[in-house]
Amino acid sequence: MKAPQEILTVWSKFDEFPMETFAKAWFYSKAEGKRQRTVTLMKAHRERYGISGNCFDLAIWLLDEFTKAGIKAYPVGSHLNTEDAHVGLVAEDASGNRYLCDLGDLWLQPILIDGDSKAFKKERLAGFFPAAEVQVLPKEKEVEIIYHRPNGKQSRQSYETEPIALDFFMEAAEFSQNHVYPKPLFEKRIPYKGEIAHWEFDDWESVLSTSNGLFPEDSLSTIEEWAERIHKWTGVDKAFLIETLKIYDEIRLSQEKSEKA
Repeated sequence: MKAPQEILTVWSKFDEFPMETFAKAWFYSKAEGKRQRTVTLMKAHRERYGISGNCFDLAIWLLDEFTKAGIKAYPVGSHLNTEDAHVGLVAEDASGNRYLCDLGDLWLQPILIDGDSKAFKKERLAGFFPAAEVQVLPKEKEVEIIYHRPNGKQSRQSYETEPIALDFFMEAAEFSQNHVYPKPLFEKRIPYKGEIAHWEFDDWESVLSTSNGLFPEDSLSTIEEWAERIHKWTGVDKAFLIETLKIYDEIRLSQEKSEKA
């Protein structure tokens, strides 16, 4: 079920990348015109601040790297041009086998999605997703992933596997970058006690997900404290974190005022 080395070599360039919506909120507050950043600009922001972006940013950047490596890849996803949109990529090996590559959900590595391949396995598999086993259910023109958590809970995610036309994909990316969800999100894959765990800051709460379960962290009361914690886990520039958390705090206060009006 693992991808061949040529695909993994490209994928591994992103091993230290977070997935976050901070770049969206921060750039939206500064940019005029198009809000979807170019790969060149994303690279500059990563070098300066340690950020990466949301699922669209990561898919665009990964697609650029696959293209440079001569690997056929294309965008896939669901609910495009809505606020529920999610995108990843499918990459093909030399034999035409297809592998789901989803940096937006911080997979550990790509996974085979062709049910008729000799290498395909139906059972639950470890080593592909942080703190969960996964099952791949190929269907006509889509694939469903079942995530099996340590506590026995399951969740599901579906991807339409038909290639998304690049112009439509970029249109959907622009839509996404122009709609800032009011709850901040920052996720990162973290080496932890012999495994790759998943740390998440979501709506002013943070938790570490491991194969032994969830470990919620104590709540904090100031933006500076949150910036310090996020920096500790991710290495992202603290001044950037404080600036962006203030943007989200202003959005939260504005919403609270609207609800009281």
